[in-house]
Amino acid sequence: MTDAAPPRLPYMLREAGSLLALRVQGLLPVRTGRRVGSGEAVMVIPGFLASDRSTMILRQRLQGAGYRVHGWGRGINFGVKADLFDRLEARLAKVGHQGPVTLIGWSLGGLYARELAKRQPDKVARVITLGSPFSGDLRANNAWRLYEMVNRHKVDAPPVDVTVHEKPPVPTIALWSRKDGIVAPASARGLPGEVDKAVELDCTHIGFMTAPCVIDAVLEELAVKAD
Repeated sequence: MTDAAPPRLPYMLREAGSLLALRVQGLLPVRTGRRVGSGEAVMVIPGFLASDRSTMILRQRLQGAGYRVHGWGRGINFGVKADLFDRLEARLAKVGHQGPVTLIGWSLGGLYARELAKRQPDKVARVITLGSPFSGDLRANNAWRLYEMVNRHKVDAPPVDVTVHEKPPVPTIALWSRKDGIVAPASARGLPGEVDKAVELDCTHIGFMTAPCVIDAVLEELAVKAD
């Protein structure tokens, strides 16, 4: 197996443990870390079949660090719809009334974040993707069949005009992991020209929402002044 192929079964099975950890950690009190932000706006977009509840731990950690953090506010992410970006642009305008917003997208949510930044670059400070399959074959993951079944369109033929691998005209950072049980590492890492920076982390796909190394990496990127 290469890192451009969908992860094998053992990696997928690890995701079950990560899902349990996500549920357990959601019941624990939030630990407040050192405040490093100054109220900069951040919007976090969940992955396929997930909602703002799935990103709650990450958002609370960022909020505790001094950022003004928002969910995407659209319930469960069932996939790409014809009006998706009209609604995301309206949400971006609402949360970014004080200045450019950092977009953080988990998995499919990262593809939304990249496309939204292409459409509204003046309103986006940077894009951070978490295990998002933006590079190479859109079937280099273990979720595309389910996606097509739910959405009734091919994963590479959505009802909107997009060029997934094209880099947004803002700083774009890809966080990826060799232990990802859903998305091929190469697909989430990207090729030169598709991303400004790729950071390897030690977590599962679901772990992108809870792992301390992910939260630390996101905070480190947020601390970099966007151009």
